[in-house]
Amino acid sequence: MSIRPLVLLLLFSCLTITSMAAPPSHSGWNRLLKQYVNERGMVDYQGMKRDQARLKTYLDLLSQNPPTPAWSTNEQMAYWINAYNAFTVQLILDHYPVASIKAIGSAVQIPHVNTPWTEKFFSIGGRKMSLDNIANGTLRKQFNDPRIHFALVNTAKSGPRLRNEAYTPARLAEQLNEQGVDFLNDPTKNAIAPTRASLSKLFDWYKSDFTKDKRSVVYWVNRYSQTKMADDIAISYLDFNWQLNEQ
Repeated sequence: MSIRPLVLLLLFSCLTITSMAAPPSHSGWNRLLKQYVNERGMVDYQGMKRDQARLKTYLDLLSQNPPTPAWSTNEQMAYWINAYNAFTVQLILDHYPVASIKAIGSAVQIPHVNTPWTEKFFSIGGRKMSLDNIANGTLRKQFNDPRIHFALVNTAKSGPRLRNEAYTPARLAEQLNEQGVDFLNDPTKNAIAPTRASLSKLFDWYKSDFTKDKRSVVYWVNRYSQTKMADDIAISYLDFNWQLNEQ
């Protein structure tokens, strides 16, 4: 074989291997969560701050290994959920001590314009990104699964708990369902009775996601809540406590 065809073959092989790269391991994030997050999802930010180098190693791994179309849906979703939560924790640590994620940045914040979620403070695959890019531009746009709202953590006491384990492709459905059960049956986040309900503001903010495919907020609540709601129930929404989910 001449040199030219050999070079082309090697180049093609490298491109093929790159395009089929396996998803990165989330074991580093898993170890941090096991060490610094308790069963209630409360975070030891002081301890994690001292151990920030390990978090950076994991985030660098994510940044250098973006999802490809060759990955399964669960592999892509687990990657993006873990990325969102890990980079959110990184944002808190970058400004720690802080009372709330909403205290980061401008004193006057315009939604989708200049909030902590719109700040492009990290890169994935060479592209500068924000938390909004992951949540709204990727997860909500590409995957029709409202359960992500039970998994994405905004570091607020009223938000979903931060699991003390990483999301994995093999257990993703089980983990998302467990998050739904945990979130809907926490009376500090959702107060549900058969004839009335005061729900988390998440159901109001993302109502369009929960009502896709001819479903409803009531459908998703009844799927996970021990107390079931009637279809014509009166729904109100609880005030959202943005206080940091700190141990």
